[in-house]
Amino acid sequence: MEVDLFQQGIDLMLFGMGTVFAFLISLVGASYLMSWVITRFFPEPIQPEATVQMAPVAAVEPRIQAVIQAAIDKHRSR
Repeated sequence: MEVDLFQQGIDLMLFGMGTVFAFLISLVGASYLMSWVITRFFPEPIQPEATVQMAPVAAVEPRIQAVIQAAIDKHRSR
Protein backbone atom coordinates (compact mmCIF):
# COMPACT_ATOMS: atom_id res chain seq x y z
CA MET A 1 0.00 0.00 0.00
CA GLU A 2 2.75 2.46 0.88
CA VAL A 3 4.62 1.71 -2.34
CA ASP A 4 1.47 2.42 -4.35
CA LEU A 5 0.97 5.72 -2.49
CA PHE A 6 4.62 6.64 -3.00
CA GLN A 7 4.34 5.82 -6.71
CA GLN A 8 1.23 8.00 -7.02
CA GLY A 9 3.11 10.88 -5.37
CA ILE A 10 6.02 10.53 -7.80
CA ASP A 11 3.61 10.35 -10.76
CA LEU A 12 1.76 13.44 -9.58
CA MET A 13 5.04 15.34 -9.07
CA LEU A 14 6.31 14.46 -12.54
CA PHE A 15 2.97 15.34 -14.14
CA GLY A 16 2.92 18.71 -12.34
CA MET A 17 6.51 19.56 -13.18
CA GLY A 18 5.98 18.50 -16.80
CA THR A 19 2.90 20.70 -17.05
CA VAL A 20 4.77 23.72 -15.66
CA PHE A 21 7.74 23.06 -17.95
CA ALA A 22 5.49 22.79 -21.01
CA PHE A 23 3.67 25.99 -20.05
CA LEU A 24 6.92 27.92 -19.60
CA ILE A 25 8.29 26.65 -22.92
CA SER A 26 5.11 27.73 -24.69
CA LEU A 27 5.26 31.10 -22.92
CA VAL A 28 8.82 31.68 -24.14
CA GLY A 29 7.79 30.66 -27.66
CA ALA A 30 4.79 33.00 -27.63
CA SER A 31 6.93 35.89 -26.35
CA TYR A 32 9.52 35.26 -29.07
CA LEU A 33 6.81 35.09 -31.73
CA MET A 34 5.15 38.32 -30.56
CA SER A 35 8.52 40.09 -30.48
CA TRP A 36 9.30 38.91 -34.00
CA VAL A 37 5.90 40.04 -35.31
CA ILE A 38 6.25 43.50 -33.75
CA THR A 39 9.79 44.08 -35.03
CA ARG A 40 8.92 42.65 -38.46
CA PHE A 41 5.75 44.61 -39.18
CA PHE A 42 6.22 47.69 -37.00
CA PRO A 43 9.89 48.73 -37.15
CA GLU A 44 11.06 51.70 -35.16
CA PRO A 45 11.13 54.88 -37.25
CA ILE A 46 14.57 56.22 -37.97
CA GLN A 47 14.97 59.51 -36.18
CA PRO A 48 17.59 62.04 -37.18
CA GLU A 49 20.32 62.63 -34.71
CA ALA A 50 19.70 65.68 -32.58
CA THR A 51 22.41 68.29 -32.73
CA VAL A 52 23.82 69.10 -29.35
CA GLN A 53 24.62 72.71 -28.76
CA MET A 54 27.10 73.42 -26.04
CA ALA A 55 26.40 76.26 -23.68
CA PRO A 56 29.08 78.91 -23.61
CA VAL A 57 31.67 78.23 -20.97
CA ALA A 58 31.41 80.76 -18.18
CA ALA A 59 34.68 82.00 -16.78
CA VAL A 60 35.42 80.97 -13.21
CA GLU A 61 36.15 83.79 -10.83
CA PRO A 62 39.82 83.91 -9.82
CA ARG A 63 38.89 83.70 -6.12
CA ILE A 64 36.83 80.50 -6.68
CA GLN A 65 39.58 79.06 -8.84
CA ALA A 66 42.14 79.68 -6.08
CA VAL A 67 39.91 77.95 -3.51
CA ILE A 68 39.44 74.94 -5.79
CA GLN A 69 43.17 74.75 -6.50
CA ALA A 70 43.97 74.92 -2.77
CA ALA A 71 41.52 72.07 -2.07
CA ILE A 72 43.09 69.94 -4.81
CA ASP A 73 46.60 70.63 -3.53
CA LYS A 74 45.61 69.73 0.04
CA HIS A 75 43.97 66.52 -1.13
CA ARG A 76 47.02 65.47 -3.16
CA SER A 77 49.46 66.24 -0.33
CA ARG A 78 47.99 63.53 1.92
